[in-house]
Amino acid sequence: MTNHKVLSHNEWIDARKVLLAKEKEFTRLRDELTRQRQDLPWEKIEKDYVFEGPEGKETLSDLFGGKSQLIVYHFMYGPGWEQGCKSCSFLADHFNPAIVHLKQRDVSMVAVSRAPLKEFASFKKRMGWTFKWVSCSESEFNEDFNVSFSKSEIDSGHAYYNYKKQRFPSTEAPGASVFYKDDNGDIFHTYSVYQRGLDMFITAYHYLDIVPKGRSEEDLSYTMEWVRLHDEYDQ
Repeated sequence: MTNHKVLSHNEWIDARKVLLAKEKEFTRLRDELTRQRQDLPWEKIEKDYVFEGPEGKETLSDLFGGKSQLIVYHFMYGPGWEQGCKSCSFLADHFNPAIVHLKQRDVSMVAVSRAPLKEFASFKKRMGWTFKWVSCSESEFNEDFNVSFSKSEIDSGHAYYNYKKQRFPSTEAPGASVFYKDDNGDIFHTYSVYQRGLDMFITAYHYLDIVPKGRSEEDLSYTMEWVRLHDEYDQ
C-alpha cells in the first residue's frame, strides 16, 4: 500500500472517470443478469414440508406470512452443534435491518436449519436476532435443496452442492432459496444460490470493496477466516 500510485487532482479525476465508465458497464450487466434471474423458469413444490417454529408446527405455505414471495436462508446449524456457523452468522447480522423493508415489497424472509429449534433458540437470543428462524429437522427440506448431506456423501466426496458433486467439509452448507405462492396457494421454487453467490447479502463486504485494502482475504487459508461471531471480536 505504501508504494501506491499518487496523482495530481486533475490526473486523479481522469483516472476516476475511466473506472466510472467500467462501473457503469458493470451496473448495466448486473441489471441484465437480474432480469434473466427473474425470467428463470420455476418448478412447482409438490412436497408438504413441515417446520418447527416458535409457535409450533408450520408448513412452507405458513412461512410466507401473508406475502407472495419468500426468501429462505439455509443457516448452517446441524443437530448437536453448540453454536451456528460464524460465516452464516456474519450474513445473519444483516437480516433484521433488511426484513422490515422487504415486507413492504411483498417479501417474507426466514432462516431454516436442520438442528431442532431448542438447540439454536439460545444462540439466536445470544446474537440478539429477531428474524424468524425455524427448524426443518422433521422434513427433508434442506436435503432437497442441497444444503444438508449424509456422512457417506461427505466421506465419498459426492456431496451435491452448487449444482455439482464435490467434496465438502461439513454436513451442512449455506445457501438461499426463493419461493413464490400464487392466488391458488400453489408454491413454486424460483431460485437458489450458494457459495460466492451469497456475497450479495453481505453489506459489510460491499463496504470493504470500496476501501483501499479491500477484503484482505488473499493470504487467508479460506474466505471469511477472519470472521468471528459479533460478540467474540477483540474490541
